[in-house]
Amino acid sequence: MTEHNPSFPLSAEEWFPLVDETGEVIGKATRRECHGGTKPLHPVVHLHVFNPAGELYLQKRPMHKDVQPGKWDTAVGGHVDYGETVETALRREAFEELGLVRFTPVFVARYVFESAIEKELVNTFATTCDGALHPHPDELDGGRFWPLRDIEMHLGKGVFTPNFEHEFSCVCKLSPNIH
Repeated sequence: MTEHNPSFPLSAEEWFPLVDETGEVIGKATRRECHGGTKPLHPVVHLHVFNPAGELYLQKRPMHKDVQPGKWDTAVGGHVDYGETVETALRREAFEELGLVRFTPVFVARYVFESAIEKELVNTFATTCDGALHPHPDELDGGRFWPLRDIEMHLGKGVFTPNFEHEFSCVCKLSPNIH
């Protein structure tokens, strides 16, 4: 069972904010509605985690995920819940997925990403971590730090999620500035 951080209350049904392209909340919808093919724009957070050697931590998506199962992806990624700020969602997801509590996020980019079933306003951040990461087995199928050259060799070969590949170049440009 996932360890619960009391700073982040549990909810029986997941509600996501609906937003415009600037991130302004214009409504709300359930997870099912957001992933049901009508593609209302809803916000998500991504956190790219570098180690002091400049390697990038990637998570392995579990096979039970409805989007991109079994692919390597951003260290942390998740939806912003209705009534939650982007920063609160980022910290909640970092804790839930990797046990990461103390970190300084650096804003990288905000953009719209559309898949076959959903449309997201992606809020991307990066950080450096020199401590141990603990991928939660209910959330991830593990993870590891990758040298950037190894990631570059596997781009376009179906190893990574399309969203990660889209963000990779932006994050790499920032990496020397977050160490």
